Amino acid sequence: MAKSAAKKPRKQRARVGERAASGIVPAQAIRALISSGRIKLAEPLLAGQLQPASLDLRLGPVAYRVRASFLPGPGSTIEDKMQSIKLHAIDLRDGAVLETGCVYIVPLLESLKLVSGLSAAANPKSSTGRLDVFTRVIADGVSAFDQIPEGYQGPLYAEICPQTFPILVRKGSRLSQIRFRHGEIENGDRALVELQKREKLVSSEHADIAAGIALSVDLNGGPSGLVGFRAKRHTGLVDVDAVGACAVADYWEPIHVGPENRLILDPDQFYILASKEAVHVPPTHAAEMVPFNPLVGEFRVHYAGFFDPGFGHAAAGGTGSKAVLEVRSHKVPFILEDGQIVGRLVYERMMEIPEMLYGRDMGSNYQAQGLKLSKHFR
Repeated sequence: MAKSAAKKPRKQRARVGERAASGIVPAQAIRALISSGRIKLAEPLLAGQLQPASLDLRLGPVAYRVRASFLPGPGSTIEDKMQSIKLHAIDLRDGAVLETGCVYIVPLLESLKLVSGLSAAANPKSSTGRLDVFTRVIADGVSAFDQIPEGYQGPLYAEICPQTFPILVRKGSRLSQIRFRHGEIENGDRALVELQKREKLVSSEHADIAAGIALSVDLNGGPSGLVGFRAKRHTGLVDVDAVGACAVADYWEPIHVGPENRLILDPDQFYILASKEAVHVPPTHAAEMVPFNPLVGEFRVHYAGFFDPGFGHAAAGGTGSKAVLEVRSHKVPFILEDGQIVGRLVYERMMEIPEMLYGRDMGSNYQAQGLKLSKHFR
């Protein structure tokens, strides 16, 4: 009998070209899904639309103002549900204003034809969250926002509700992004502890790891004492496609640190703050900010939850980057203290190192960031 081959030692680190059986789908594999028709595009892919671990989703040519947010549920389509709650249609081809407090449904230019074992999740883009634009992706027959189950075949829609600033959008505007997962991904705290030791995921001396790695809020401020911004009411428009077009002072009030290093959040006000820790996402992983436990505070942090491979990575032009926190209190005033935990990051393994990294191979607005508003403000 032939001798069996010696068992090779298990590799600890993924390398370019190595592929895992499961994980987050990288850019090169997303491109292959487009080529195979698993991701269907109504119009050709745009430069910059493909990200290291996600795909930007584009608004179609028409938006529908609806009376209320909704989910279609099993056996029902978005089109069917809209018939009884649709108020009017808005042509987006030459641009149109979406008003605060109103709910809009926009069919997207991307649709899916997923196979078994391939699922997806969506999230607002970083710039969208920093504008306080509440954006979620919905799909026919799906009973959850921003979740696309394996095997789904059909259209995608964006639900958009600007909260603070009226926004100008047009066909092709990109407010959301979608990330694909292949197979079951193991996310254990034990693996996260090892990854923190090896890669220094957050700059904290003693990382708090429990169902993710904790991030806390920085209310100490630097030499200037600036710790954040509070959004003004009754401002002008923000064109979501115009970089650096808005003056900060017209839309935001600066918040400076007080002697007690704390901030009282006013109900239904929107704040931009920053994490105390610098965050690092190595090329082998992607990360996501998970919703914070409402049992420890009536506030929401971080609408936009995706962190791409290479975020804060030294080889990609960063040495750790602060996480910008989009904070809104609900119902009652709430006190935030310096160093208080406000969110947790979950890291997921990539199937393969992406062909591009955040901050190294693409125009990345938020690499090596500190406290930073969205790219729309100068």
